[in-house]
Amino acid sequence: MDAAPSRRRDRTKSQNRETILAAARTVFAQHGFASVTVRDIIRATPLASGTFYNYFKSKEQVYQALRDEEALAMRPRLRQARDAAGTAEEFIAANFRAFFWFVAEKGAAGGDRFRLDSPEVLAGFAELRQDIEKAMARGLLPTTDAGLLSAALIGIAFEFAEEVKRGAEVEKVTGFATALFLGGIGALPKNQPSP
Repeated sequence: MDAAPSRRRDRTKSQNRETILAAARTVFAQHGFASVTVRDIIRATPLASGTFYNYFKSKEQVYQALRDEEALAMRPRLRQARDAAGTAEEFIAANFRAFFWFVAEKGAAGGDRFRLDSPEVLAGFAELRQDIEKAMARGLLPTTDAGLLSAALIGIAFEFAEEVKRGAEVEKVTGFATALFLGGIGALPKNQPSP
């Protein structure tokens, strides 16, 4: 049996899916998620409308696929930044910095918040917890509840990312988030203008 038709079919499926995602990425960036329809996405591709529905049921599914791609792309950066840390402060700051730079690079195209229950995002959260546990084992972080510590890091990162999306300087937000996380409110710089 010849495997060539199967490989061609798989390649076509992959190309069609990527064509839809690329069109959606452009259309969402131009018009915003709320105002875009499935028809707008289809019009931005050379594909037939039925082809869209072979891959996605709705614009929400397309949007989530794009967000999952972003989460997948971000995870190696975060892990590398955490692995390179030699102190608790470096671990925390590197995590925030890598995340905030990723958000800044996405700019307005980064869109709305991630769905926090998608498989790719949940896998990223699990990696953070594993890295925290490794940092605790190395003596980099105090031994405590790794789940709560990772939840706190995630909460601060996602909330402060909104400031980065609005144009706040990455290094300033990183410094503020790190100081808050490590020292609490008493460690924050005094008389600083808002980002």
